[in-house]
Amino acid sequence: MRIIVTGGGTGGHIYPALAIADKFKEMDSETEVLYVGNVDGIENEVVPKAGYEFKMVTTRWFDKVNPVEFVKTGWAVSKGVRESKKIIREFKPDVVVGTGGYACVPMLIAGHLMKIRTYIHEQNAYPGLANRTLERQVDNIFLGFDAAAQFFKHPKKHVYAGNPVRKSFFTTTKREAREKLGIPQDDFVVFTFGGSLGARKINEVAFELMEIFNGHKGVSMIIGTGKWMDKDAQKMLEERNVDVQDNIRIKGYIENMDLHLLACDLVICRSGALSVAETTVCGKAAIFVPYPYATGNHQYYNAKAVADKGGALVIEEKDLVIEDVVQEVLSLKNNPDKLEAMSKASRESAPVKALDIIYNKINENYLEDISKKK
Repeated sequence: MRIIVTGGGTGGHIYPALAIADKFKEMDSETEVLYVGNVDGIENEVVPKAGYEFKMVTTRWFDKVNPVEFVKTGWAVSKGVRESKKIIREFKPDVVVGTGGYACVPMLIAGHLMKIRTYIHEQNAYPGLANRTLERQVDNIFLGFDAAAQFFKHPKKHVYAGNPVRKSFFTTTKREAREKLGIPQDDFVVFTFGGSLGARKINEVAFELMEIFNGHKGVSMIIGTGKWMDKDAQKMLEERNVDVQDNIRIKGYIENMDLHLLACDLVICRSGALSVAETTVCGKAAIFVPYPYATGNHQYYNAKAVADKGGALVIEEKDLVIEDVVQEVLSLKNNPDKLEAMSKASRESAPVKALDIIYNKINENYLEDISKKK
């Protein structure tokens, strides 16, 4: 099979696409994969490192309010569709799979126009505009959350799958992850991050905890400041004038997220769909701070799905008091039974079969198409 995967802008769109690509390669090593993204997204750095051929097409964000910006977007997408058609003619894919973000729009439109099987995976409880717009043009929509179905108009196309997570999250133990990262096996480990781009509020919480745990024996902290927030975080750190000890690690971008999540005991992060899926697959207790400006407040509902089962605490940013978060962390550190109960509930919320569901449906349609051609 020949597959184009497309999507980007943030890790929340890129890593599910890579997980899908990896699954098809795992099931058939002769599968050929091409990743198509946009030059402005981090996919142009992440995808080549993952070992996949990468091509870029022109596209642009949606702005329905400003007429001038809307026209610019229309022009960019039209150009991107022409570029996508050229890529399709050259690569000759059997299917095109999009995972959201404006980066996938031209390729999915081109695939539909050229009568290629097209699919969308929607990670969030409230779908993004790009995926809602593309619904009519795809064969199936894979849903990360059941709740997303109400925002689409063609229920016969819906397949509930959950959110796909890369295989590496399932094949490494906590002990192995700590060995690879050089973290003491008996430490209480807190991991904070604000997504691939970063979040100031998460960093503020992280640095408050850092001052408490800095040099504290038996505790380790990993702080992922985020690519866009790295300089801001460095300034915040300088203002605190803290001599950071070896038990504190501060990183601008977390590349091996699987190892860091597997190694920790407690996660403090936003609740984008990918972060929630990866956290629960690793069975980690979490404090989720949803991004307050997410479309439809979808991050809140992503987090609530885990919290309702006992696997996480949800603190909306408008209600966040840093001192209260610190007290929650200290309470969990000093109450291992409660921490373990949350970890178990988190794991029970995990979408462990997402990749199988996605692969089986696409492969079923592919085999059906081959049969019709005979």
